Amino acid sequence: MSPIVIWPLTCTILCLVLFVLYRRMNHLKHIPTIGPEGPVLSNFGAIRFLFDANNMLRRGFSKHQDTIFKVPDLSQWVLAISGTKLVEEFRKVPEDILSSKIATDEILQIQYTLGDRISDNPYHIPIVRSQLTRNLGKLVPELQNEVVVAFNETMPLDSERKEIRVVDSFMQIVCRASNRAFVGLPLCRNQDFVDLNVKFTVDVMTAATILRMLPHFMRPLVAKVLTNVQSRIRHGIKHLRPVIEQRRLHNQSDKKEVESLDMLSWLMSEAQGDELSVDSLTRRILTVNFAAIHTSTMTFAHAVYYLAENQPYMQPLREEIRNIVQLEGWTKEALDKMDKVDSFIRESQRMHALGCLLMYRQAVKDYTFSDGTFIPRGTTLAVAVDASHFEDESYDNANEFKGFRFSDMKSEGDSRKLGMVSAQPEFLAFGYGRHACPGRFFAAVELKLMLAHLVMFYDIKLKNGATRPSDIYIASTRIPNPKGCVLLRQRKND
Repeated sequence: MSPIVIWPLTCTILCLVLFVLYRRMNHLKHIPTIGPEGPVLSNFGAIRFLFDANNMLRRGFSKHQDTIFKVPDLSQWVLAISGTKLVEEFRKVPEDILSSKIATDEILQIQYTLGDRISDNPYHIPIVRSQLTRNLGKLVPELQNEVVVAFNETMPLDSERKEIRVVDSFMQIVCRASNRAFVGLPLCRNQDFVDLNVKFTVDVMTAATILRMLPHFMRPLVAKVLTNVQSRIRHGIKHLRPVIEQRRLHNQSDKKEVESLDMLSWLMSEAQGDELSVDSLTRRILTVNFAAIHTSTMTFAHAVYYLAENQPYMQPLREEIRNIVQLEGWTKEALDKMDKVDSFIRESQRMHALGCLLMYRQAVKDYTFSDGTFIPRGTTLAVAVDASHFEDESYDNANEFKGFRFSDMKSEGDSRKLGMVSAQPEFLAFGYGRHACPGRFFAAVELKLMLAHLVMFYDIKLKNGATRPSDIYIASTRIPNPKGCVLLRQRKND
């Protein structure tokens, strides 16, 4: 879109946002506000939040520790839950009072992006939670093979240092490794299919962000002009139709074929009615990719920046990986024993969660918290993650990155569950409670395989004199700097 169109559209959107926020503010007067107050000045907080959400939220939980405060997020006020005690209460509130589904549908603009059916019949989620997680032991050799091949093709080993763009490069590897478990060979290595999934992820996030800024009556029209989602689905059908039809032929034949161990096969087994169509199965595969690629790539990029910035971690990581793999091979059992690898990624997640606000809910009914805070129906709530992740009572020197923080705590006899996949009120990277990320076990395996391979076969550092690239914030979303680069070369013998 040209600037001639963008600026008037942006101004119109912001004016509408300000009007909506002002209209809704009266219902939440009893909640402390971060930013300027008053019928006019408070509206400018909505604009500021787009660019400075992280600092606004930090001021919020510093000033209103262990309480609830409100911030203006795009087209609505969001009540930010601060402190582990309230988080614990928040996660226990039933879905029919504080709804995760309704809040997620609004954030992703499901109706205009992924489609209502994805939300109304999310049968892929139990599959991720059960079949995918249960079969990780069998999938690890497949994933390890794909990680090796993808690394070799994306960033070939070379004795000379080569500069790579972190987010773009590792998104390719994440996509290939994920699709080894989602659709299998050879489609997971088809570059056009990989690029499709990367673009689909970007399309959904971009469309959802813009549509959320608009009044409801404008969304259907703008969605038709703005989104490329339907064309991406048609593109996906071209790749998946032959695979789906071939598998159906095998299933109907008398030959006893070994069932494919991947997400597509499980979806085909569980789907009923219209969900059996190629269109619906394609939409599910793209949706699962959307959920996996963005989150895993962002998480891994943060860890890579820390690794490049902190060279002393390389040797102890290599020793742990080498000693365990020599005994166990590249197996899930081996990955489960890599406490330092696990700790390094978890600490990176603690320092750089994927959003300043997570665990969104929408109040379906009025609700009153134990501290007396009244939440009217229709209100949106979320957890101010950094209030928990940087709590001094939970973490010694909480503002300092300590890559082996959790492995050291474990070796010192801390009885808490301290692995990446453990969800706790003081660690919310994967959410907490009944709605914690169902794919976190798969993500942990994939991320540990990737970090282990990177550490064992490459030397990595930042450019001379460079520091860790600053994160980018779009409202409450935190993104590792997409322009950030590191220098890689083939690892020299120790």
